[in-house]
Formats: sequence, C-alpha cells, structure tokens
Amino acid sequence: MRTLTVRQRLLHVIAKEDGNVESALVLIPMLVLFLIGIQVIVATNIRNTDMALAQGDASARAISHNYQSGDEVVDVGGRIEKIKILITHRSHILPQLVPGLVDLMGGAPATDVVGIAVIEPTNK
Repeated sequence: MRTLTVRQRLLHVIAKEDGNVESALVLIPMLVLFLIGIQVIVATNIRNTDMALAQGDASARAISHNYQSGDEVVDVGGRIEKIKILITHRSHILPQLVPGLVDLMGGAPATDVVGIAVIEPTNK
C-alpha cells in the first residue's frame, strides 16, 4: 500500500509541469540571443585590439626602419617632396561562441586590420 502512494506522488509530481514548457520556450531563444550578443562584443573587442596593435607596429617599424615581409612601402607625393608610408596588416581568427552562426551568415570568422604610419627620413 505504501509503494502505491509513493508511486502516485511521483506520477503527480511528474504530471504537474509548473511552467516547464513556457520556461523552455523562453530560455532557449534568450540563451541563443545572449550568445550572439557576446559573440558581437568579443569580435568588436578583438578587432579594436588588433587595430591598436597594428597601428603601434606600423609606427614602431616606420621609426626604426625594420620592416617585415608582409609590410608595404608606398611613395606618396608630388615632384618636390615624396613621403613614404608604411602599411602593415594584422589578422586574427575569432572564436565561435554560437555553433553554426558563421556558416549561417556566410562569412569567415576573422578580422583583418591595417596600420598606417609615415616613414621618418634618416639623417645621413
């Protein structure tokens, strides 16, 4: 007799469903929306950090005249005075917090930023 009452209590607790469906219908889309928001924030912060590092690298290399293989030197100016400009590139692969979001958007999860600096002339 006692096992019957425990079984009935268990069935009653399972059959109650006090908001289980409603909370699942709200929590799952909200979790996906939260992860998408975090993905955008992370991507923006990584891009801004890469941009600052690329600009710092360009400035340091333009002053020291130590160029790397991926750097570009461009001559800008007219007949009287030409200015040399150094262009550096920096890329970074972004982490994926929402699986399948990048495939859905049709892009590559990477940043590609450019740093630009004027090459200082050397005193000879």
